[in-house]
Amino acid sequence: MHHTTGFDREEIIDLCIRINSVQPGAGSPNWPPCLGLFKSVVAALTYMRHNRTQAEIGESLGVSQPTISRAISAVTPLVSEATREFVPTADDLDPDAQYILDGTLLPCWSWDGHKELYSGKHKTTGMNLQVACTIYGKLAWISDPVNGSRHDNYCREESGVLLTINPRNWIGDKGYIGNNMITPFRKPAGGELLDWQKEYNSEVNKIRWMIEQVISHFKNWTIMHTDYRRPLKTFETTISAVVGLHFYRTVSGRPGESHPRAPTERNVKVSLHSALLIISSRTRASGSSERTARALDR
Repeated sequence: MHHTTGFDREEIIDLCIRINSVQPGAGSPNWPPCLGLFKSVVAALTYMRHNRTQAEIGESLGVSQPTISRAISAVTPLVSEATREFVPTADDLDPDAQYILDGTLLPCWSWDGHKELYSGKHKTTGMNLQVACTIYGKLAWISDPVNGSRHDNYCREESGVLLTINPRNWIGDKGYIGNNMITPFRKPAGGELLDWQKEYNSEVNKIRWMIEQVISHFKNWTIMHTDYRRPLKTFETTISAVVGLHFYRTVSGRPGESHPRAPTERNVKVSLHSALLIISSRTRASGSSERTARALDR
């Protein structure tokens, strides 16, 4: 069952208890009586974990495709509500801690009349999530989804994650330049980076790669990295459900909360110290080079 849903039987039973305690909204669909709550949850988890076709899941459970569709429609919003307590908000982040931030696109079908979903960067449609982890590779926060046409910097601002936090402790890629975060230097138009800037970028990237691994673990939920096929109006609810399940899975101690090759505290401090030494030595150097000054004033 773990390979099918990502959870063992005891965890699914716990989810069922939590779901059964959720007060459904008016007009919300009920799970199919022929499946019951447990099998309906299994069907929804299998769908989100592997993005299998509903007919295939129905064949495994001995029911029809429409029955699986009703089960997924009924259970998904309840999962989102039942796991909400495990999902940290921006207010829960430690203002004194150091985090790495990055965005990722969750793809969906190219729906007619929804050009706001098209990402020019990824050349496909979807929704953008902002993800933050600690510098040791532990997932800390995931934002609400934003239309895929929006830039990471816009999505970061929309999330409000840095409204009450000093961004100077945060690390990001070049898409976040201009926010007082620790970011790599961008190559100037028609020019090249200076040797010390390349060295600085290398030291920053020795830390920043961890967020890519954290996002990769999150996208083990196949429905988050393959085209979403259900009606577009259900996409945000499904994203919320997967985010809740992912944090629930992390809290319950399942593998994957941090990368096995996550940098040690000493390695992180060495990389940060090296980056600071590079930037401070250049700050003290002669200011005769306008190109260096412009680079520092990124």
